[in-house]
Amino acid sequence: MGDYKYLFGPVPSRRFGRSLGVDLNIYKKCSLDCVFCQLGRTTEKTITRQEYVPTDMVLAELEDWLKNSGKADYITLSGSGEPTLHSRFGEVLQFIQRNSKIPALLLTNGTMLHLPEVRDAASFADIVKVSLSAWDQDSYELVNRPHTRARFDQLLEGQKAFRAQFNGELWIEVFLVEGMNSTPDDVRKIAALAKEISPDRINLNTAVRPPAEDFAAALSKERMEALTHLFQPPAEVIAEFSTEHAEHLQVNQQTIFSMLQRRPCTADQIADIFGMHLNEVSKYLGKLMRTDQIRMERKNSTIYYAAESMKGKNSDE
Repeated sequence: MGDYKYLFGPVPSRRFGRSLGVDLNIYKKCSLDCVFCQLGRTTEKTITRQEYVPTDMVLAELEDWLKNSGKADYITLSGSGEPTLHSRFGEVLQFIQRNSKIPALLLTNGTMLHLPEVRDAASFADIVKVSLSAWDQDSYELVNRPHTRARFDQLLEGQKAFRAQFNGELWIEVFLVEGMNSTPDDVRKIAALAKEISPDRINLNTAVRPPAEDFAAALSKERMEALTHLFQPPAEVIAEFSTEHAEHLQVNQQTIFSMLQRRPCTADQIADIFGMHLNEVSKYLGKLMRTDQIRMERKNSTIYYAAESMKGKNSDE
């Protein structure tokens, strides 16, 4: 496989097997600034749609990958920010549909689905996963910290309108954060709205990977499982509480850990050093954090990761 600028992986995923990522955005340009985001804080909050990366170059990379490798369970539009902000993301989905038998997956926060042109473009995907982690404007602002012109009622109506026209599978991901949207009463409110959207599947997630904010704490697996019955259809807990992983995943994880034993690094630095996408890096860091091999520390608003054996040493900028 060649060195690609806009493709990453395939990345092993509990939900989607081996998924080739397609990144259509400039790092962390998003309509939301979710407290739990595994990629860190949003650097530029926007609802402006434009061609953030050159579509022709993305399609050229996809064509090359399909010709020379082409083995994955899904091709996924996700990456560094909200993919539907890219004004031509629908053309990428159409290309995948025409040139590959691999199903196309769109991971979106759903904020742009109130626009008919976005709904039409998203309809070229085989599966679309949207997010719903709030029940009104106040909870939306608390958990998702949206752009000032992004409204919760707009988010909800956009997802309902998309469900009405979309013939593929629509999944909803509900991300729960301790003390913010995690009580049974909170979750019942979210579940009632999810039922109105009528998804094919509902996934429950929590902050098992390092979040954007230190206070974004995860729920336990037991508490998550106790909430699944509140949804219709019943939700599935997808948070990766288990530390089991494939051999090649273990090798990458150990490589990162070995480096962090030598010096603390940011997620960006790890990605640059190993030529990984931040989505891949966050997966490995999450597993290392859950097994207490590394810790997260904030210095001058920058998050560093260090091996537990390095306690007391200063972060090296």
